[in-house]
Amino acid sequence: MELTENKKTPLKKAVFKTIQSFKISLPIIIGVLLLVNLINVHAKDYYMKLFTGNLMWDSLIGTLAGSISLGIPLTSYVIGGELLKEGISLIAITAFILSWTTVGIAMLPLEIKFMGKRFAFVRNSVNFVFAIIISILVILTLSIL
Repeated sequence: MELTENKKTPLKKAVFKTIQSFKISLPIIIGVLLLVNLINVHAKDYYMKLFTGNLMWDSLIGTLAGSISLGIPLTSYVIGGELLKEGISLIAITAFILSWTTVGIAMLPLEIKFMGKRFAFVRNSVNFVFAIIISILVILTLSIL
C-alpha cells in the first residue's frame, strides 16, 4: 500500500504543474496564433511575387516565408502544392515547407519562455540554415536523378 500512495504523490504533483503551465501558456499561444493568422492572410498574395526561379534567392525567400508562417505540416503541404501549380519553383516550396515545420519565429516568445533564450535562438538559427541547405541539396539530387 505504501508504494501506491508514494507513486500517486509525484503523479499528482506532475498533473498540477502541467495544469499550471497550461494556464500560463494558453493566453500566449492564443495571442501568437491570432497574430500569425493575420500575417498569413496578407502574406499569401505576395508569395508568388517574391519567387524568381533563382536557386539561392528562392531558397532564402522560401525559408523566410516558411519561418514566419505557422500551422500544422499538413497545411504546408497543401499550400506547397498550390504554389507548385502556380509555377513557384520546387526549391522555394521545399525551403518553405522545411522552415514552416522546423523554424518557429512566430512561436519564439513561447519557446524562449519555456526553453530559454539561447536554446530558442540556436535551434531556430540552425534550422533556418539547414532549411536552405537541404532545399538546395534536394533540388540538386533530383536534377541528378
